[in-house]
Amino acid sequence: MATPPRKIGEGLYQPLAEINVTPLVDVMLVLLIIFMVTAPMLAAGIKVNLPAARTARPLDARDPVIVAVTRDGAVSVGKDAVSRDGLVAAVEARLADSNGVVQLRGDREAAYGDVLSVMDDLAAAGLNHIAIVANGRRAAPPPADPATRR
Repeated sequence: MATPPRKIGEGLYQPLAEINVTPLVDVMLVLLIIFMVTAPMLAAGIKVNLPAARTARPLDARDPVIVAVTRDGAVSVGKDAVSRDGLVAAVEARLADSNGVVQLRGDREAAYGDVLSVMDDLAAAGLNHIAIVANGRRAAPPPADPATRR
């Protein structure tokens, strides 16, 4: 719906140099809303089923380094899969841009030894601020009869 060019003389036309900014503003607002909706989802990282704990407390979420151990024992730092040998180097590289806290997220079905081994590797490298992440929901109480425990 642009206006036709202005005639300035015999057969000469001057182009209309006005820019309609309304569509530009509409597009920018839509992009801003999309960014605001998707930005919180980007921090999720690798999908891990966290175990429940009765004493779980909220963590300080200012740029932590997230280390995840999946149920098959694979380790990732953020969204990047790393080997056990490269774990400490990957965590130390990201610690410079964070608040110095490593959040260890072990899958509920991961072997306890795998999560403990990752935590031990981090502690052996001098990383002392390790937070083990769990869901804040109440865990099921243990069975009363010791014979029914696994």
